[in-house]
Amino acid sequence: MAQPLEEFLIYIDPSRCVGCRSCEIACAVEHSLSKSIYASIFEEPRPKPRTSVVVADSIYVPMRCMHCDPAPCVKSCPTGSMQRTDEGFVISDPSKCIGCRTCLLACPFGHPSYSRAGKVIKCDHCVDRFRTGLPPACVEACPTGALRFGRTEDLLMEEKRRRALELITGVVGGVIYEKASSGFLSLIGR
Repeated sequence: MAQPLEEFLIYIDPSRCVGCRSCEIACAVEHSLSKSIYASIFEEPRPKPRTSVVVADSIYVPMRCMHCDPAPCVKSCPTGSMQRTDEGFVISDPSKCIGCRTCLLACPFGHPSYSRAGKVIKCDHCVDRFRTGLPPACVEACPTGALRFGRTEDLLMEEKRRRALELITGVVGGVIYEKASSGFLSLIGR
């Protein structure tokens, strides 16, 4: 049985994003035919990322589909190409897409995009990876932890703990380590 989406979250921390665009590359490769960073550059049409890093006031912000509920793109799609999975992810079925782009106009975040193949593409939350227990490709590729994936409750508790440590120690945005019982140091803050 599929786990509902509301239990899971991609946590975006713009303060950790350095604009490396690893998330974009991983997304494009994940959605390529070859699933290979080397082979995908020779594919036609070239794979396109479904996530993007934008710059806002000199701050890098990873942007992706919010999988709205209700989703304006799903409501506006005349063919049913835009649909919600059992897990709650909003996906586009290319076999049903006629390329009319009404979903692009309906999305308040501007996330579906038009591909060279004449179809609309968007973040599918790497639903196939999710179903096998893997995080989305963008999260797995992020070298700084700007993107984290997990149960909503766990990620919110982690953030509360981080903020409490900042309050207690007076170190805001710093890196705080604690010695784990195994003898290794583990990161517990920024």
